[in-house]
Amino acid sequence: MPNYLSIDTSAHASVALVDSTTGSVIAQKTSPKGNDQTETLATYVRDLLEENNEQGKHLAGIFVGVGPGPFTGLRVGLVAARTFGFVWNVPVYGVMSLHALAERVLRSGESSTEFLVASDARRKELYWARYDRDGKLLDGPHVSAATELPALPVYGVGASLYVEQLESVGAEPKPRSLDWVVDARHLAHRGMDDLAAGKDLTDTAPQYLRESDAQVPAFMKQAKA
Repeated sequence: MPNYLSIDTSAHASVALVDSTTGSVIAQKTSPKGNDQTETLATYVRDLLEENNEQGKHLAGIFVGVGPGPFTGLRVGLVAARTFGFVWNVPVYGVMSLHALAERVLRSGESSTEFLVASDARRKELYWARYDRDGKLLDGPHVSAATELPALPVYGVGASLYVEQLESVGAEPKPRSLDWVVDARHLAHRGMDDLAAGKDLTDTAPQYLRESDAQVPAFMKQAKA
């Protein structure tokens, strides 16, 4: 049976090849850095396919994280996934990136109650969403300061970055580990579960949640006017 390629660049460049029948991870590459998506993503995809004797045109499809995430990094993954899908003539499925963190919580048995997942949004803020004990999205995604999160367990790298702020509002940061970033493996697992449940994943529009840091120079605005 064909495999799925999974891509997420909302935090780090992460790529995985996943068996479409069993969900087992055949191979995965994730950058240890959070700002090198442009330099690493295409190489990761090429190497992953070559090392596992896989051809893009034979894939079952591509899962891609649609964010939320910083403008530049997120865009790299979305453009790449859409381009690969067009060239290889395979479907591309959009999955909210925070779902990957929720999937990791479920598969690790970390929580038996409602919980939050949070990733680094920079500017002293977090991207976050709220889930029930079965992983159903209840609220979000949002971007805000850590002190605006509900008083619930919080998983993801964001929980480790703002421990004191989260605890000050009754939230419970756990586990306190900086390796809880969004990865392509868990993104694929969530995508496969959603497809099996009959959900429509054809929308790959990015979820930026705020404007790009890049600003149009004043003279260009005047010229356009």
